[in-house]
Amino acid sequence: MSTRRPPDPMQRIEPHLGGEPDPVRAPMAAPPRPPRPPRNRNGWPVFLGLLAVIAVVAGGAALLGHGWPGTRLQSLLAQGDAALAQGMLDAPDGSGARQKFEAALALDSDRSEARDGLMRTGLAALQQARQAMAGNDVVLARQRLELAVALQVPKAESDAVDRELRQKEARGTGIEAILAKARQTREAGRRSGNEEAALTLYQRVLSLQPDNTEALEAREDLLAGVLARVRAKLQAGDLDLATTALARVRRFDPGHADLPQAQAEWERAVDALRARADTLLTAGDLNNAATTYQQVLRYRPDEALTRSALQRVAEAHALRARRAAGDFQFADAEQELAQAKAIAPDSAAVRQVEASLSQSRDSMARLGRTGGTPLGQQQRVIDHLAQMQQAAGKGQWIEPPGDSAYDHLRAAQAIAPDDPRVRQAAASLVPEVQRCFENELSANRIGRARGCLDAWQALARGDQRVRDGRRRLAARWIAVGTERLGAGDVPFALRAVGEARGLDPAAAGLADFDARVRSAQVAP
Repeated sequence: MSTRRPPDPMQRIEPHLGGEPDPVRAPMAAPPRPPRPPRNRNGWPVFLGLLAVIAVVAGGAALLGHGWPGTRLQSLLAQGDAALAQGMLDAPDGSGARQKFEAALALDSDRSEARDGLMRTGLAALQQARQAMAGNDVVLARQRLELAVALQVPKAESDAVDRELRQKEARGTGIEAILAKARQTREAGRRSGNEEAALTLYQRVLSLQPDNTEALEAREDLLAGVLARVRAKLQAGDLDLATTALARVRRFDPGHADLPQAQAEWERAVDALRARADTLLTAGDLNNAATTYQQVLRYRPDEALTRSALQRVAEAHALRARRAAGDFQFADAEQELAQAKAIAPDSAAVRQVEASLSQSRDSMARLGRTGGTPLGQQQRVIDHLAQMQQAAGKGQWIEPPGDSAYDHLRAAQAIAPDDPRVRQAAASLVPEVQRCFENELSANRIGRARGCLDAWQALARGDQRVRDGRRRLAARWIAVGTERLGAGDVPFALRAVGEARGLDPAAAGLADFDARVRSAQVAP
């Protein structure tokens, strides 16, 4: 054990960076501290170097295993060759030759080795199919044949194996037994009028022996009988059964020689059904029109023309509801609105009528308020007649609900029907709305003319001149709508059809105009 010597006064003292305390500068009274291990201030380069080595080693391993595409590709090709050599052609877990070569092809679609590997795998699958047939394992043979076809082996080779396999399947299944059963079932079906079971058996035979003459001829005859009944059902107007029978024929033999003619007859029957619906709509028979259009849609679910016609039915119901609401006939308005919503719940016309109905209810409640005394009632009559004149001056004969000239007159009539002032107002209003109608019609303001006509009809129910006015206005809507249709304004033309139909369902030229509008709707 060595003892420490005091420092030499003449010895140079270097700056102290760490380690044990400097004995010269340490206080004389402080006891000595235990020595600390020396710290290496220059250790960072070593640490960083270690990190670099670790990164290089780790990165190299990653590159060797996955990073370099060429290395990964060669590994997959080698694994595919090994799986092929072991007969592992296809495996759900990805270990089969097919999966390995497909993965290699995904890495580099230009590498011929991967394509060649897939072709070799397909040919091996074809060979395994032959071996399975030799061993009477038709299930395995079919699986291997399907793999070979999926890998696009030469078609001539796969077809040859397929024919041989079908023959073996047929022998194993017992074609003659199936045919015998089909003959019995066909005879029973002839008596009951149901060929479905026999057709299914013959189809089973043809799936095993596509060129079996007996099965082909029997199927042909059975389906010819089905198609004959299709034509009979169409002539009787039974589209449902005809549609079902046609679907059966298409399922068993879409190339049947008589199918195109039967299909054409079916198409004509559906066209006739839609034409009948159009006639019902034109005649204003909205409920039956809607039912018939919906029947057409069962046969042609995606037909835009029929869907558009159903929309027009809904709009016609909405128009009726709006007029009933304006006349405060709320039960009728609710019924028409419910029918419109059942057909087209999201229609803008339906939403507008709902708002109009609510407004009419509020207006009726406001108009129905009368004073509790005779003096108060008379004041209400005076107020209503004054407001009637104001509305008439603005041309507001029937709209808006509750504030129209007609509504104020009716409110006055409800309060004092025998008041001379009320009777005089009613008598004076009729010629005014007549003049309004004629003026607006002459100026071709057909929308406003309709308001005047509605007021005229409400004030003079049963007047024959009103009926004539409706026919004239319907003809004007058709004329203006035809002009606007020629300019490409299909929405206005649609409105014109609805307005004309509401005024006069039997208007001259309405059916032709409606057909042209419908054609314009579906035109590209």
